[in-house]
Amino acid sequence: MTETLTPITTDQAVAIGPGRLVLVVGPSGAGKDTLLGLAKAACADDRNVVFPRRVITREASVSEDNEEVSVGTFQEAMARGEYAMHWEAHGHCYALSRAIDDEIRAGRTIVANVSRTVIGAMRRAYANVAVVSITAPPDVLAERIAMRRRSSDGKLEARLGRTVEDEAAAPDVTIVNTGGAEYHARQLVRAIKGEKWDN
Repeated sequence: MTETLTPITTDQAVAIGPGRLVLVVGPSGAGKDTLLGLAKAACADDRNVVFPRRVITREASVSEDNEEVSVGTFQEAMARGEYAMHWEAHGHCYALSRAIDDEIRAGRTIVANVSRTVIGAMRRAYANVAVVSITAPPDVLAERIAMRRRSSDGKLEARLGRTVEDEAAAPDVTIVNTGGAEYHARQLVRAIKGEKWDN
């Protein structure tokens, strides 16, 4: 199953910078929210690293700090141009506020969990984009999704079978999240800060 790509329109002719946009992507069950939560805590004293809340048209969960909105509210905000990026996945709508543009113009680093379908457009819209893929073997993904038991997850097979055919979606950094969460969170923090590490 291939994710649906919703066209993203950008008003600016020049890519937004000089700050960085770190896009965290990966399949369901990879542990993105866990590592992002740990990375956010590790970066709490760094005012130049910002973890914006996503807007989502589904019920918020304990593991995610999201803003829950109705479909109607989402569509109205989208029509007003309030979102820097938006996408659809698993029957729900997701977005990030255009407020991230001001943060990036101020030189800060924005870190966000997004769909791989937006990467190509974001690489064109922003001057400094880094894509971090968090993944795990299929059997580990399936086990984690089953343990999570979130009703909005939909069918397990659909989540595991999703692909995105876009060369621009290729990650700059890949974290195979099969070890300790603290260790992999440190890897994520280094990626956020543009540092290298030895696997």
